[in-house]
Amino acid sequence: MLVMRLTYPMKVLLMSLQVLVALGLLNVWLLRFGRGSAYRGGDAKTMREEFAVYGLPGWFMVVVGVLKVGAAICLIAGLWLHFLVMPAALLICVLMVGALAMHLKARDNAQKYLPALAVLLLSACISWGSYTSM
Repeated sequence: MLVMRLTYPMKVLLMSLQVLVALGLLNVWLLRFGRGSAYRGGDAKTMREEFAVYGLPGWFMVVVGVLKVGAAICLIAGLWLHFLVMPAALLICVLMVGALAMHLKARDNAQKYLPALAVLLLSACISWGSYTSM
């Protein structure tokens, strides 16, 4: 198996992406949870309303929130504990695919699902970087 060695600037970039993705998720799920956003699905004003737009139960919102906040914390901890990075980034990828599916289900316009797509792509880059630096 061919494994590339990452250069120092690439490692710094990937660590920066970890922090960016983690802080973005923490912002959405802890600071903006009950606030409106142009990116919420349908006409939802809060996270609870957004999950209702998608037809998902309240308990599922709690599960997704715990997973996203936990993964964000793992990305930050992964700056020191590298083994946490890949599982956290892969989990975020899976969750973002689900978010994109829900935006499509709600027939949202591109403005509403572009953040989820961006986080998916950034998390995929983090996963790849974590794999190549094993």
